[in-house]
Amino acid sequence: MAITSYSELKAAVANWLARPDLTDRIPEFIALTEAKFNRRLDVRQMEQRSTATIDTTSTDPQFISLPTDFQSMRRVCLSSVTGKPTIEYLTPTALYQMRFGTFADNSGQPAFFTIIGSNIELLPVPDQNYTIEMVYRQVIAALSDSNTSNWLLQLAPDAYLYGALLEAAIFTQNDERVPLWAQAYKSVIDDITSLNFTSAYNAGPISVMPVGITP
Repeated sequence: MAITSYSELKAAVANWLARPDLTDRIPEFIALTEAKFNRRLDVRQMEQRSTATIDTTSTDPQFISLPTDFQSMRRVCLSSVTGKPTIEYLTPTALYQMRFGTFADNSGQPAFFTIIGSNIELLPVPDQNYTIEMVYRQVIAALSDSNTSNWLLQLAPDAYLYGALLEAAIFTQNDERVPLWAQAYKSVIDDITSLNFTSAYNAGPISVMPVGITP
């Protein structure tokens, strides 16, 4: 049977398990598999672009909330400024030291950022309502009865299937099946990673820039 939706995935896992007593656990196995996806996968389909406008009338205009599906940052730039200059990342400690050192009591066009909890912190404190653009790695949208599919299920339904079967084998302490499903799951993840490299870097010839020349 085809596996293109959440309901079809649950049915496939149930068929492979042949354990009616585990049917109610299948959504849990799928959720645990998705947690592993989000820790292990780093592919172009997980990249997202988002914009946010700085509000200088707020109490702390240097802080901007991260997207709710944020996992890690690729780049930040000022999209409202000519040339879209990139904002450089600093560690929280380095930015803190600069805020109370080089940039003490200064405001201006943000040149640096760090990540504090669920926020981006900018330096210097913005002097106007800039728009920033973030390119980041996002969480894979979890499957559910209301969100019946996502890009990963369409690309690799076997990743979901083998992952859920692995979780089921661990749950039932089926020591003979754990290595089997672990290897099948790893193989699919390796294939997805390899496909990502090919699709991201084999789109055309690679050009080597001379030293001192920037694109």
